[in-house]
Amino acid sequence: MKQFILATNNANKAAEIQAIFNGKFEILTLSDVGIDIDVSAVEDGVTFEENAVKKARAVAALTELPVIADDSGLMVDYLGGAPGVHTKTYAGEFATDDENIDKLLAALDGVTFDKRCARFVCVIAVIQDGETLTFRGECEGKIWHEREGAGGFGYDPIFYYPKYDQCFGTLPPHVKNVVSHRAQALLQMRKHL
Repeated sequence: MKQFILATNNANKAAEIQAIFNGKFEILTLSDVGIDIDVSAVEDGVTFEENAVKKARAVAALTELPVIADDSGLMVDYLGGAPGVHTKTYAGEFATDDENIDKLLAALDGVTFDKRCARFVCVIAVIQDGETLTFRGECEGKIWHEREGAGGFGYDPIFYYPKYDQCFGTLPPHVKNVVSHRAQALLQMRKHL
């Protein structure tokens, strides 16, 4: 089975990607292969594509295995696309998911539901055999007024997905792993490879 190093130590992200690949590839985290690097240190790009490629290159310089890196985030139309590439650090450099959610809900306080359009965006960068490819996936939804469910991670509890009339925080993982932004980008990657 072909192995890819995922440029992260985020176990949730690795498990989600492994599930989306459904056994087609083996996903190893940085700690699985003994690479000690903080890939978030290179996330200074202005686009998801820039950040994904920078992370992939930083890891590829340390291994001969193919590398997958992603940069993903939430874009809210009413906020001009914010938090965007700053999704993880929206409420500060060391903010928790709850602090980020609280700041976003406060920024949308009083905004009617019809104006809360948003999308999750994920860009996957793959480096193998000296070639760099990117794949972009998006998932359209809206920002709910309060947290719903305890599933997923990040902004999932407030990301309302109209097709299932519920937030990602309440969707079963096997459903989210088919419709999410990350799933869309990874499915493109899987088809290409």
